[in-house]
Amino acid sequence: MDWKQEWKKLAAIVAVFLAFYYLPVDWPRFGKALTESLSLARWYAREHVLLCLVPAFFIAGAIAVFLNQASVMKYLGPGANKVVAYGVASVSGTILAVCSCTVLPLFAGIWRMGAGLGPASAFLYSGPAINILAIILTARILGFELGVARAVGAIAFSIVIGVIMHLIYRKEEMAKVAAAAEMPEPEVSRPLYQNAIFFAAMIGILVFANWGSPNDYTITTTDGQTFTAAVIKEPQSPDAPLLVEHTSGVQAGMVVPLAMARITSRVPTPGVWTSIWQAKWLLTGLLGIGLGFILVRWFGMTIWKVVATGIATAVTVALFPHEPVIPFTVAVIGLSASTSTEQGETGTWFSATWGFAKQILPLLFIGVLVAGFLLGRPGEEGFIPNKYVEMLVGDKPDTFLAMSGLAGGSGESFIRSIWPVWTNFFASVFGAFMYFATLTEVPILQGLLGAGMGKGPALALLLAGPALSLPNMLVIRSVMGTQKTVVFVSLVIVMATISGLVFGAVWG
Repeated sequence: MDWKQEWKKLAAIVAVFLAFYYLPVDWPRFGKALTESLSLARWYAREHVLLCLVPAFFIAGAIAVFLNQASVMKYLGPGANKVVAYGVASVSGTILAVCSCTVLPLFAGIWRMGAGLGPASAFLYSGPAINILAIILTARILGFELGVARAVGAIAFSIVIGVIMHLIYRKEEMAKVAAAAEMPEPEVSRPLYQNAIFFAAMIGILVFANWGSPNDYTITTTDGQTFTAAVIKEPQSPDAPLLVEHTSGVQAGMVVPLAMARITSRVPTPGVWTSIWQAKWLLTGLLGIGLGFILVRWFGMTIWKVVATGIATAVTVALFPHEPVIPFTVAVIGLSASTSTEQGETGTWFSATWGFAKQILPLLFIGVLVAGFLLGRPGEEGFIPNKYVEMLVGDKPDTFLAMSGLAGGSGESFIRSIWPVWTNFFASVFGAFMYFATLTEVPILQGLLGAGMGKGPALALLLAGPALSLPNMLVIRSVMGTQKTVVFVSLVIVMATISGLVFGAVWG
């Protein structure tokens, strides 16, 4: 018997026993944190798995099967043209409205196909950091200067982080270049334009299925007033007010609470974003039909399987016209059943997709549960009280000094001298570990800025938060290892801290 291994097992059993023995189930905050953990997991399952992750898994599987490794190495590999590789990777997020978790299957796909560590890291950061909707919402609600700083900082960050990762692991990258040089010229089974249209259809489905409602509304009240406003915070209960910011008229810029009982109508203000949002499911459906045609015509999928999936989806659209997620789910099930029973490359496509799902989903849900327990959901507290977060990112250390009892003590001058560095560092670390769904970081920051957060820490959180999260880190580690994950996360935190310090010094 290997007693060393047995002692390890015994230690693990004892640790679990003690954890349950001293479980503080009678603490109100523990119960609230547990509720928040499960609530965040439920919300994540409802809002992100079907519409975000499932399409991303299929795209990642397609990258692994339908893109040959030599092509990926040519354009994104360590020996690729640096301008092209980093240029494509750094701006990719402008068209992908994905969060720090949805980008992971796509990252894993290009990484396994031989993409260089530098361009892959740039894509991993930029994917969730700079989608165009988030930049616009940041500029409109948090201020033009923050919106511009976020856009410029995110693009620059992705390139700098990618280059540093490449330089740190240069020997490994050069080994990839040598291996690529020995690879035989790949056989091309179909023209490049066919693969390009195939991927464009899948990316279009991912983007339009997740297209968020516009934040500009025309609101009419019971006293006959009509005005346009941006919704800052939805009510948490029927009796709670709607918090809005006027976007036109003499009250433009004013944030006011509006009782729900006073609102007679609230409709999205007409515009390009509103028009796309209203037509999102029509566009998604048309792209789905196009994808079915592509699979039959260019990829040799059995036609009756695609037709059966289309009929089943159309029937559920007729039965549930106001529940578009149901037909979307039927289409996903049909695509899964069709590809899993095919031979050849389409069957391999499903196997690759399923492989990514098995690797990533369990780690994501574990991370979401932990993040929800510790930090709660937007607008709700987890185990760590919000007041401590607000206290630690304030523009001035007065609140921290008062709550910690250090005001007037010998350490006060030291705390005041390092406060700008501390607040930006803490905001970066807090943002890196908390989970932000796409666009949710803006209303969270709105509340923190109202509680006294400085503009520098706000930018630091914007640059670190959407690109990283605890679930994200767990998956990155499983893809490229512990050491590279620690280096990547550290680079994001350090650069976000420096950017916050510079921005705070300039804009105050």
